[in-house]
Amino acid sequence: MSDFPNDSQPGNAVTANLLDQLRRHPKRVVFTEGEDLRILQVAALLVKHQAVAPILLGNRERIRALAAAHAVPLTFIHIIDPPTASDFGLFCRRMENMARYRTLQAANPAEIVARPHYFGALMVQYGHADAIVSGNQSLPGAYFRALIQTIKPLPHVAKIFATSLLLGTQLKHLGSDGILFLADCGLIPNPTVEDLAAIALETGKLARHFLGRPPLVAMLSHSTKGSADTPDAKRMAAAAALARDQGRNDFLEIEIEGELQADVAIDPEAAEIKLPGAASRRSADVLVFPNLDAAHISLKLLQHLAGAQTYGQIILGLARPAAQIPRTASIETIFGTAAVVAVEAIKFHQLHPESDF
Repeated sequence: MSDFPNDSQPGNAVTANLLDQLRRHPKRVVFTEGEDLRILQVAALLVKHQAVAPILLGNRERIRALAAAHAVPLTFIHIIDPPTASDFGLFCRRMENMARYRTLQAANPAEIVARPHYFGALMVQYGHADAIVSGNQSLPGAYFRALIQTIKPLPHVAKIFATSLLLGTQLKHLGSDGILFLADCGLIPNPTVEDLAAIALETGKLARHFLGRPPLVAMLSHSTKGSADTPDAKRMAAAAALARDQGRNDFLEIEIEGELQADVAIDPEAAEIKLPGAASRRSADVLVFPNLDAAHISLKLLQHLAGAQTYGQIILGLARPAAQIPRTASIETIFGTAAVVAVEAIKFHQLHPESDF
């Protein structure tokens, strides 16, 4: 009996919209941990929907055997075993020329390039793939190091960070359109005012791209508009002010408010009570948290208690689209995350048509 879900369809209107865009502009997504049944099933579904050209890294024989054992078709799925790849020597030379290579303290670049995380990141950096997804079988730290050491950062973002996209039409106040972006859920433990402003703006740009309208970004705190006079509350207020100034200077269509308590940010009725005289408002589309603990805990509670569907984490601050998925990720999570970063690659092509990406 086949384990491949032949009758599977996109789980919601958001993934359906992403797939519609990708059918017009299909992209290549590399999965660095290809020896995983979930990855095989997702790759086959992406091919079925004519949305993505999947590239799986791993041992070719083991991947083929796994696919055969579960009747997963491998049509149009490219499998690469990094040490035997035709580009292996090229990537070794490029790695050796990277200034960051000297910080890795490896005997030779081949030792690094043979690691799937690094090989996949190099593929994306040098235009052999359009986006990268990883984390389904490894700890996040190893993957993040490969991204930081191989993919160029955006010059205006000091530190990379992670944003998660949540869906939940059954959940009250989950964004104005049933879509909510949370940041930073994965990388910066205690962001500075400058970090928080960058997180707000970059996540706001991501939300603007996916929502098709100016998003509302809320800088969260235990305080609302000075209701508590603590250093942390002042930090979020300062970050909101800095982000607003930078957004205006860059002519960004992003609305930023803060500092705000979570109920004020997401519940218009709570906002009417706690912000007397304030104009009628909608639920926030983006929530920026004061630290990593608050963001990550909130993400897991929304996912595991409230049943929100999560995609990502989407890694922002890099010059190429990348995503990290948890080891517990479902097929729907992996499928949607791959679609999100592939659509981000469409945006990259539109903004940088001259790139060799």
